[in-house]
Amino acid sequence: MFAELLQYLFAGLTSGAIYALAGLGFAIIYNASHVINFAQGEFIMIGGMATSMMVAAGLPLPLAILLAVVVTMMVGVALEKFAIEPARNSDVVTIIIITIGASIFLRGLAQVVWDKEFHSLPAFSGETPINVAGATLMPQSIWVVGISVLVIVALWWFFNRTLFGKAMLATSFNRLAAQLMGIGVKKVLMVSFALSALLGAVGGIVVTPITFTNYEAGIMLGLKGFSAAVLGGLGNGLGAIVGGLVVGIAEALASGYLSSAYKDAVAFVIILFVLFFLPNGLFGKKGTDRV
Repeated sequence: MFAELLQYLFAGLTSGAIYALAGLGFAIIYNASHVINFAQGEFIMIGGMATSMMVAAGLPLPLAILLAVVVTMMVGVALEKFAIEPARNSDVVTIIIITIGASIFLRGLAQVVWDKEFHSLPAFSGETPINVAGATLMPQSIWVVGISVLVIVALWWFFNRTLFGKAMLATSFNRLAAQLMGIGVKKVLMVSFALSALLGAVGGIVVTPITFTNYEAGIMLGLKGFSAAVLGGLGNGLGAIVGGLVVGIAEALASGYLSSAYKDAVAFVIILFVLFFLPNGLFGKKGTDRV
C-alpha cells in the first residue's frame, strides 16, 4: 500500500514540476501586463518538438536543447512584438483573445514546420529504474524535478538580486510608478514573454523523454499550468509552484485510486473549486509576494 502511494507521489511530483513551470510562465506575464497568455502551452510544445527534431537531424542533445530554448524565446518575443504590443491600448479581454488566436496559429505552424506525428527524446541519463521503498523512480523524473528546482532558484535570484529583475517586480506592483521612475515598461513586457517562453521550453524538453510530444501536446499542459496559476493565486510565483505540485499530485492520485479516465478532469475541477470557494487562490490577493 505504501509503495503504491509512493509511486503515485513520484508521478505527481514529476508532472507537478512541469505544471509549476507553466504556472510560473502565466504568473510572469500576468504580473507584467495583467494578461493571461493562453499561448503558454505552445511554448512547451515548441521546446519539445524543436529539440526532438534537431536531435533526429543529428545534433548533439545539449546543443539541440540550447538552440530549442533560443528558438522558443524568439517565438515568445515575436508574439509580444507583433501581436501584443500593437494591441497594448485594447482592453484585457481583447488581448486574451489575441493570445488564444496565437495559440491556434502556433499549433498550425508546428504542423507545417514539423508534422502531426509523436516524437520523443532519449532519457538524459538512461532508463534504468531506481527502486525506492518498493516504488519505481525513473532517472528522467529526477531530471524533471531537479531542473525545475534549478530554474525556480535562478528566477528567484534574477528577480531579487538583479536590477532588471527588480524593475520587473516594480512594474508588476505599480506600472505607472515604474514608468515615472524611468523603467522601460515595453522592455519589461518583452522580457516577460521571453522568460515565459524559456520556462515553457525547459518544461517541454525535460518531459518529452517521458510523455512524447506532438503539435497538440501544449494544449493540456498549458491548461494544467493555468490551473496551477489560478490555484496558487494569479500573479503569485510561489503560489504557481505550490499550485503546480498540488495539481500534479491530485491528478496522479485520482488516476491511481479512481480511474485514469479522470486524469485530465482534475485540473478543471480544481479551477471550478477555486472560482467558487477561493477566488483569490491559496495565497490570497494578487498584491502578495511574487517570485
